[in-house]
Amino acid sequence: MNPARPRTAARVNDISPFHVMDILARAKAMEAAGRDIIHLEIGEPDFATPEPVVEAGIAALRAGRTHYTGALGLMELREAIAGFHATRWQTRVDPARVVVTPGASGALLLALGLLAGPGDEVLMADPGYPCNRHFARFCEARAVSVPVDADSGFQLTLELIERHATPSTRAVLIASPSNPTGTAIAPDELTRIHDWCADRGIALIVDEIYLALTYDGSEYSATRWDDVFVVNSFSKYFLMTGWRLGWLVAPAWAMGNLERLAQNLFLAAPTPAQHAALAAFLPDTLAVLEIRKNELRQRRDFLLPALRQRGFIIPASPQGAFYLYADCSRITLDSQAFASQLLEQAGVAVTPGIDFGRHHAKRYIRFAYTQPLRLLSESLTRIDGFLRT
Repeated sequence: MNPARPRTAARVNDISPFHVMDILARAKAMEAAGRDIIHLEIGEPDFATPEPVVEAGIAALRAGRTHYTGALGLMELREAIAGFHATRWQTRVDPARVVVTPGASGALLLALGLLAGPGDEVLMADPGYPCNRHFARFCEARAVSVPVDADSGFQLTLELIERHATPSTRAVLIASPSNPTGTAIAPDELTRIHDWCADRGIALIVDEIYLALTYDGSEYSATRWDDVFVVNSFSKYFLMTGWRLGWLVAPAWAMGNLERLAQNLFLAAPTPAQHAALAAFLPDTLAVLEIRKNELRQRRDFLLPALRQRGFIIPASPQGAFYLYADCSRITLDSQAFASQLLEQAGVAVTPGIDFGRHHAKRYIRFAYTQPLRLLSESLTRIDGFLRT
């Protein structure tokens, strides 16, 4: 007789799998079997963490800096983050309003854990980063996915927010530049949204993890206002994905509650990673990061016109990040099947639109230009062959 199995929480059934991780697993299995795979699916550039950061991490380990820090993070790192905001974006951030977190995911979970609960609604763009809506569900809140398209640059507008807001709306989540589209919100539109939220006591959360990877236009940080929750990360621009380190800039009134949440959710961010991140702001490190950023820009400028020439529709050119969100409806009406076949037959891994929401999801594929130009060129050759079959 089989023993009774414990019942799982209802929220688990509402949290969809992260399809790109399934695709990555399949691609890795194919590689293990001897296939050559070009990875354009995962949001992680091929660049290694800059050497000064690596050396700082090794030095921290050798010095025995492996004990807990305070829940809000090393004050030295919080001060360095505030300094980066001042020099990079000309915004004044009090280090006391900075929380160092285990990745940007930790920052988003803290913000939503503070702001959203049963019966509350959080407005966000569809398409958008899939974990955002799942974080809201985990907090027993409801993610309201607002359909966006090229007309708004795949970003929320004040008009869209007003159309979808209800008395239960507690927060609006913006990502700029965004995943999966790479598009940024216009500064004047962000200002309008901020003012609307502030007038109504609705929290504004702005995800800026790709802000320093803006290629066209200005890097406009929402930390110019002190009543906004701003999420950032050491993963993307700083090339520290596996170090699992991010930060949250929050209003002063929220810090006590955020500290209590952090203490109970994760105690503190990884200590060696925090010490390593201090070297992320050194001039030598920043010089390397700007070189890498320029390489990503070159990859975008190579792949964007090439995909358009092959029939992919990319209606809004990305200003930042490292993604191209391509409408493949001229080629197929099922992007998920297309992505699967492209991997199996051509050895090119991409992410179908189903990962990022429901709005026209079967028409879209995300290409991550996270590989060198020679591999991007080879991927195009393989795509050409696949399209001819």
